[in-house]
Amino acid sequence: MLKKENVVIEKSIEFALKIIEFSELLLEKRKYVVAQQVLKSGTSIGANIHEAQNAESRADFIHKMKIALKELEETKYWLVLCERSQYYPFDLKLKESVDELGLILYKIVSSSMKNGR
Repeated sequence: MLKKENVVIEKSIEFALKIIEFSELLLEKRKYVVAQQVLKSGTSIGANIHEAQNAESRADFIHKMKIALKELEETKYWLVLCERSQYYPFDLKLKESVDELGLILYKIVSSSMKNGR
C-alpha cells in the first residue's frame, strides 16, 4: 500500500534544508549569533510537526503544531532582521517559503481546533 504524501511534513523538510544552507551562508559572513538562532528556530518547525504526527491526543497534536507556529514566527523575525540589515544576506525565496509553510500550519491548527469541538 502506498503511503499518502503529507504536504506539511514535506514542506517542513524542504524549508529546514533551505534554512541549513542559509545559516551556513551567515556563518561564512561571520554572522554567528543570527546563524545559530535561525538554524535552531527554522529546523525546530519541522521537528515539532514531525513530533505532532505521533501525538497522544487531538489536544497534544494541536499543542505541538502551535509550538511549530511559534518557532515559525521566531524564524520570520530573524529573517526580517536579515532583510532589513544592509550587513546581512537575505533570501526572498526563503521568506516566501516560511510564509507558505505558515499558511499551511495556521490552516491545520484552525481546522483541528474546529473539528475538536
